Amino acid sequence: MTFLIHAFDHTDADALNRRLAARETHLNAAKAMHERGEVLLAGAMLNPENQMMGSVVIVEMDSLEAVENWLRNEVYIQQNVWDKVQIYPMKIALR
Repeated sequence: MTFLIHAFDHTDADALNRRLAARETHLNAAKAMHERGEVLLAGAMLNPENQMMGSVVIVEMDSLEAVENWLRNEVYIQQNVWDKVQIYPMKIALR
């Protein structure tokens, strides 16, 4: 099943620094998931100043529970980068 994850970063003064500190670990995990076919697309959302302010991730996983389990262990959650995270089931029209 396909899911879209829409995650906004925290907005405190140190939020971007936390993101940058966790970014390499986050990207390495995302690359491994991509190789397994779990991450279909991922990227940072940018604010008008072109600074990262959140993420969009499209994943292919067995269930909402599997997505929630992954997110519990996601470094951006554990390192207090992502604040508001929304999960939406998707039906892909084009690939």
